[in-house]
Amino acid sequence: MPKAQTKLKPLKVRRAGETKKVGVAAFTLKELIKKACGLFQMPASKVQCCLYEDGTVVTEDYFLHLPDNTELVLLPDGESWNGMAYDLSQILGLDRHSEELITAAQQLLTDEHSAKRRKILSELLCNLKDNAELENREEDEDWFEGIDLRFKTKSSYMKHNCEQRIRSYLKEVDSHAHTIHNAKQKSEYQKVAASMAEKLKSMRYHGSYFDRTEKELHRLCTKEGWFSCQGAFNLDQCELLHSINPYGNRESRILFSTWNLDHRIEKKRTIIPTLVNALQSKKSSDINLDYFYKLLFTRENLKLVHIVCHKKGAHDLTCDSRQVYRRVKRK
Repeated sequence: MPKAQTKLKPLKVRRAGETKKVGVAAFTLKELIKKACGLFQMPASKVQCCLYEDGTVVTEDYFLHLPDNTELVLLPDGESWNGMAYDLSQILGLDRHSEELITAAQQLLTDEHSAKRRKILSELLCNLKDNAELENREEDEDWFEGIDLRFKTKSSYMKHNCEQRIRSYLKEVDSHAHTIHNAKQKSEYQKVAASMAEKLKSMRYHGSYFDRTEKELHRLCTKEGWFSCQGAFNLDQCELLHSINPYGNRESRILFSTWNLDHRIEKKRTIIPTLVNALQSKKSSDINLDYFYKLLFTRENLKLVHIVCHKKGAHDLTCDSRQVYRRVKRK
C-alpha cells in the first residue's frame, strides 16, 4: 500500500488536446484527479493521469515520487497519450502517425547540434514510432525484425524473453554442481536442482512477468506494456523514475534487453553457497526447497532494474543474508 504523502504536491495539469494548464496541489493521485476534473468540469470516473512528456501512466506509487510542478495530462479511460509528439504534430499540422511527421522529426534531429536537444528529439522520435497498441506480427512487422517466425504476437515473444532469463538462473544453479567435490553432497545438490527444474517447468519459467496479457497479479508491466524500474537492490524505488514500453517499437524492445532481473540477496555470493553448505549435514529431502526456489526465481527476491540502477558489486544486505543462513540452520 502506498505511503501517505506528508505534504501537498503542486503539479500542472491539462486535458489531452488542450494547451490550457491548471495548477493543482494534492496529497494523492486520487485527490489530484478529483480536483483537476472539477476544474475542467469533466467526470472524474474512469480517468487516468499520465506524464505530459512521454505518456507514462501515473500510479499512486509513482505519484509520490513525482517532482513538484511536473506536467500531467488527464485522459478518459481507453485513450492514450504519446507525449510531446502530440504538440509537434499540432505545430506541423500533421497526424502523429503520418510518415511526414516522422520525417519532419528526423530532419529536425539531423539539423540539431545541441546534445541536450538531440537527446530530446531522439526520445520524441522514438515515441512517434510507438505502436504499443499493436500486438500481432502482421500488424507491426518492424517490431519483429530479427525474431524467430514462430512468434506471432509481441506478448508471446516477451514471455519467451522472460523465460530465457529465468532459465539462465537455473543453468547457473545446475553448473555449480561441478564445483562440489564431495560425492554425496554433490548428489544431494543435484537432486535439489532437479526438483527446482521440475517446479520451474510447472510454473512455465515465470514468463508471465513480461507478458502484458497476463493478469495484473502475475505481470510486471501495465496492460499497455509499460515497465517501471524498481530501483537498486538497496532502495525501495527508482530515484530516476526509469520507465520503458518494449511493446512500442523495435528500439525500445532492444533497449529493454539491457534491463535486469536483479537478485537482491545475491544468487552466486549468498543463496547457492548457503544451499551447498546446508547439504553438508542434510539430505535434499530436508531442505526447504520452496524457500530457496523463491529466492532464486521469483519476485520475492528479484527486482526489475534499469541498467543504470543495476549495481554489480557485492550487495550489502547483511540482515537479509543472515536471515537466509538462520532459516537454513533452523531446518
